[in-house]
Amino acid sequence: MIHPKLIRRLLHIQRVLVRHGLDEVLEATHLLGPLRHLGKLSPEAWRESRDLPRAVRIRRTLEDLGPIFVKFGQTLSTRRDLLPDDVAEELVKLQDRVPPFPGEAAQRIVEKALGRPVSELFAEFDPEPLASASVAQVHAARLHEGSQVIVKVLRPDIEQQIHADIALLREVAHLARRFWPEARRLRPVEVVAEFEKTILDELDLVREAANAAEMRRHFEDSEMLYIPKIHWPYTRREVLVMERISGIPVGDVARLKAEGVDLKLLAERGVEIFFTQVLRDSFFHADMHPGNIFVTPEAKYIAVDFGIVGSISHQDKHYVAENFRAFFNRDYRRVAEMHIESGWIPKDSRVEEFESAIRAVCEPIFEKPLKEISYGHLLLRLFQVARRFDMEIQPQLVLLQKTLLNIEGLGRDLYPDLDLWQTAKPFLERWFKEEMGPKAALRKVQTEAPQWAEHWSEMPMLVHRALADVVGGKLAVEFRSRELAGLREELRRNQRRTLAGIAGGSLLISGSLLLGAMPMAAGLCGALGLGLLIGAWL
Repeated sequence: MIHPKLIRRLLHIQRVLVRHGLDEVLEATHLLGPLRHLGKLSPEAWRESRDLPRAVRIRRTLEDLGPIFVKFGQTLSTRRDLLPDDVAEELVKLQDRVPPFPGEAAQRIVEKALGRPVSELFAEFDPEPLASASVAQVHAARLHEGSQVIVKVLRPDIEQQIHADIALLREVAHLARRFWPEARRLRPVEVVAEFEKTILDELDLVREAANAAEMRRHFEDSEMLYIPKIHWPYTRREVLVMERISGIPVGDVARLKAEGVDLKLLAERGVEIFFTQVLRDSFFHADMHPGNIFVTPEAKYIAVDFGIVGSISHQDKHYVAENFRAFFNRDYRRVAEMHIESGWIPKDSRVEEFESAIRAVCEPIFEKPLKEISYGHLLLRLFQVARRFDMEIQPQLVLLQKTLLNIEGLGRDLYPDLDLWQTAKPFLERWFKEEMGPKAALRKVQTEAPQWAEHWSEMPMLVHRALADVVGGKLAVEFRSRELAGLREELRRNQRRTLAGIAGGSLLISGSLLLGAMPMAAGLCGALGLGLLIGAWL
């Protein structure tokens, strides 16, 4: 049952749909019951021309419904597995076109949040905003100590509006799950929940400041990316004060060329930044549209606006990296296996059928020159293919897909001959080597050594008990069957391996503990321990 407070908003949405000639959407969904028939009685139903393409009418509808629906459309534009191609392409054009609110209102919000007059907080504060978006707007200012800063201020009453519209989206998603057969695969409730988390995070500017500070630490002294400094004493939930930067907007290619920026290097660095953030840091800027990216003459990126960031689990990161590598190597069997192993498609799916479907999509694309291949769109095409195999949408990967498309599109705009494979391959190979090679194993030993050291005092007793059990015959097993003679010998070998493993592990731990005080003894213990461990498994 829809909450009565949402009925008025639903009727408004219905009127907007009818005005843009989208009443067939209401007819097709079967979600709103008798409400969908009321639009036929509205005079607007006879005034609106239906000559415009459907995708254009959908975009205009979302723009008329307000900033939350614009942002939801922007999110959906990355989900080509959900939408027809024409609609997805049109939704990419959605922009926040929100008029600024008065500078006096911004000053009142700043003063209330920081508890002091603007004149005391800043030596200068420009009431005319530099930029205005759906959630906040930005003003230029100067601190008393001389630093040039920007002041980001949340829009008045934006939180109430967002909560109301999110509640409506949630209700529609629940109705879809109940009445729409495709909803199980498309998981609308989970998609709305992921969008809700993203948009609500944007309402907390302290969280955005923390995101910026975290990313600044990751790229400290980097020659590829610069993150502005946060001025924490002036930052609250409704107000964020950040270092003001100067750079060339990344979308102004003509100016970049005039300034002599190396566009090939810039495009390649964008790809490397993406893979570094995703695979090294598991933490990435997820709103990489041109309005948030600037460039220095030295081909160094400057990023702003960290309201939307993404994180990825170790398991998902592994599968994403494996998918990239498998695509690049045309290992379609591995792609199919990983989708089944990860649970993205049902476990009872036939690997051979899924592999064949993937090959049918990929092979024609890979016949093109590598520089003409869009790997972002390739992944989305594969998600469309996976629809036939009941692939469930992975809401946690929405931001990753969106960011990949943004980065690749941005790189191609800067340098049309960008070869994503040649740029990404060395990074991916290096990442796999570091994650799965000997160095990774050594790092794991170093990380877990303190925990082993906590149990070092128990090791001699455990070794003594194991040896005593062997001598006392407690670990011996009497076999009378000739058929089990081989199993008895295997058990003996396992006993010897176990003892050798315990002794080798003890010596390795001893070596790590003695490393600082007695290097030679530590080296001897380590060598003996490693020898025992290797011998145990030969």
